[in-house]
Amino acid sequence: MQVSVESLSALERRLTLNLPADRVEDQVGGRLREIARGAKIKGFRPGKVPTKVIQQRYGQQVRAEVVDALLREGFSNAVRENSFRIAGNPQIVPVDSDALSYVATFEVVPDFGDIDVSTLSVVRHTAEVTDADIDTMIENLRAQRRTWNPVDRGAQEGDAVELETSSTVDGERFPAEGVERGVTMIGSGAMFPAIESALIGMSAGEEKGVQVEFPADWRVPQFAGRSVQVHLKATKVSEGQLPDVDGEFIKSFGIRSGESEQFRADIRTNLERELKGALMTRLRREVGEQLIASYASVEMPPKLVEAEARDMARQAYEQARRQGHQGEIPADAHVNFMEPARKRVLVGLLVGEIARRNELRLDPKRVNETLQLIASTYEEPQQVIELYRNDQQLMSGLQSRVMEEQVIDWIAERAQHTEQPMSFSEAIRQ
Repeated sequence: MQVSVESLSALERRLTLNLPADRVEDQVGGRLREIARGAKIKGFRPGKVPTKVIQQRYGQQVRAEVVDALLREGFSNAVRENSFRIAGNPQIVPVDSDALSYVATFEVVPDFGDIDVSTLSVVRHTAEVTDADIDTMIENLRAQRRTWNPVDRGAQEGDAVELETSSTVDGERFPAEGVERGVTMIGSGAMFPAIESALIGMSAGEEKGVQVEFPADWRVPQFAGRSVQVHLKATKVSEGQLPDVDGEFIKSFGIRSGESEQFRADIRTNLERELKGALMTRLRREVGEQLIASYASVEMPPKLVEAEARDMARQAYEQARRQGHQGEIPADAHVNFMEPARKRVLVGLLVGEIARRNELRLDPKRVNETLQLIASTYEEPQQVIELYRNDQQLMSGLQSRVMEEQVIDWIAERAQHTEQPMSFSEAIRQ
């Protein structure tokens, strides 16, 4: 196979691959003969199907498979012979499919020079789950199971208020007709503070107007940075009643015995799992910031950075849609994500390079432990485990996550590090 290499820029390369026609034809012919021996086609006896029929039915597919396999083989050999470390996915397109000529364009990992992690200074946060944290979680669970009873008095902290609202700004009414209906719990922070404060003392059927000054970054564009007259009507006020922590309450969380000790033990296990993840997230951020500061001057592959920025923009807009925001992603939305994307690519490439240079290998035991932890958060853990094991994409994502965590731990152990104790609530507050 003929291969030529060009440097398009500091980090971009182009390979031209010319597949040998005789090898392609030999492999296509061999595959078709194999198919012909076992093909079952109506009107023909097995093994007696005419070559022309086999060619018509399977020829195009077989040829595409042969060419794809030879391209992969040729590309892999060229990458290995030239010691390329590829960043991102290569683009392989035909120059002339009849002549079996193809061009592969890709970016390579930049040269980071010496990577001495011992010069990094990392803060490793520590925390533990206490009995007080378990008590707090039980109170949260009680709050989730509370029942609501209507009251005739004015609303107060902790009450749920069903309300109707309409707003006027510069003479324009929102909504144009009718009202918006909703429910909020006073003290939850779900509504703008000035509106939530105005609800205190209101009883069912009472109406009130309040002038609200919204900040410039408010999520509703029509109100952002403007003074808005908001009309409120409380249609129902309810007070919450918390359930007792008795056997029935405990059994409702899957603890068949209904025993308090088992309930608290399960809660501790769940909180410790959450804490472990939160501490790893903090450590990943700590190490990442140190790597970014130390290698900020290294040029990143521009196409890989742009692809990452576009993916970040897409995720941000999908999250906005789930929160009720409408609209399509602007063509230039990724521009605002270029800098964080560059940092993310930098850390990702450095982590991969550190793993390669130090011959770090994925720990199957750690993968299994992480999978068990993920599965334990579901009602049917074994089904989740089987789902991952039968889905290559899911398992690949899990393995990448575990490998990154292994490298992060490896870096933190060798860097200059100090421990900073914190409470459970501080640790999980990202």
